Amino acid sequence: MVKLSVIVPFYNVQQYAPDTLRSLKSNAREDFEFILVDDCSRDGTPEILARAERELPGAVLVRHERNGGLATARNTGIDRARGTYLTFLDGDDWLAPGHLPRLLAAIEELGCDFLRTDHVQCTARSRSVRRVPVGRRNTVLDPREAILPADRSTSVDYAYAWAGVYHRRLVDRGLLHFTDGLRTAEDRPWIWKLHREAESFAAVNLLGVFYRRGVASSLTQIGDVRQLDFIRAFDQVVAETAADREAGVLLPKAVRTYCAIIAHHLGSVERFEPAVAKQLKSLSAAALRRMPQDVLEEALDSMDLQRATRLRRLRRRPATTGAAA
Repeated sequence: MVKLSVIVPFYNVQQYAPDTLRSLKSNAREDFEFILVDDCSRDGTPEILARAERELPGAVLVRHERNGGLATARNTGIDRARGTYLTFLDGDDWLAPGHLPRLLAAIEELGCDFLRTDHVQCTARSRSVRRVPVGRRNTVLDPREAILPADRSTSVDYAYAWAGVYHRRLVDRGLLHFTDGLRTAEDRPWIWKLHREAESFAAVNLLGVFYRRGVASSLTQIGDVRQLDFIRAFDQVVAETAADREAGVLLPKAVRTYCAIIAHHLGSVERFEPAVAKQLKSLSAAALRRMPQDVLEEALDSMDLQRATRLRRLRRRPATTGAAA
């Protein structure tokens, strides 16, 4: 019987995959499986994974014939997983030795639907701890109650799928899959859905995931059109939250977060290709006009003057053909 399935998508990460795979080997157990999803890599990653399939205990190698993106690759892993519990890791990150057994023991002890953990962010030689914005630790909580307040960072803003572990009943309820085809911000609709619809969760003081930030091949570092998928992701968050039984309470948080992300991208628009920067502005303007305007006004009133002014000016931008996400 497989107790834990670890889903690890890889795409053109030949420089980092060996470290990732070594860290999996240091966490191997006879009742663990490691589902390695090669998302149609074009570098030396497929050869590295072929060797891992032979040498890593519990390895299951799955290859995509075409690149589908991180969300689709994770869904492939979820569909192949046999474990009672599931967790994720990205192909350029790594785990501390023994982290997965400790993670499994924590969720089994608490008996909740999902568990969230802190992580170590690694930028070049710098290391810093990033904590789940949940104050009460090692206590089973209601996920819906961790969405608010709207003006502070909460658990739905800590959208890292690999910083936690999830019971299979979430798969059975249709809550663990990602929106297929999203190239960026795929964790956002996913974490909001978990917090709206799962029944229980907890945050624990368990540090063992090392997140490699600033990798040149990472989509977050590439200013091409795929980055604009954040609009489709947040449109989904707002639409699903608007249909929630507590929409009046939760929508301000969803809209304010959406606005903050738009403002963030506009603040670094120079990293985008010129045509993409133009598309970013037109799509963002259309997104602002699609939001519930009364909720949007409240969100803008609560933001600092510089960001609010930028977004109000953008909202007045004339609509252009093809401005829908």
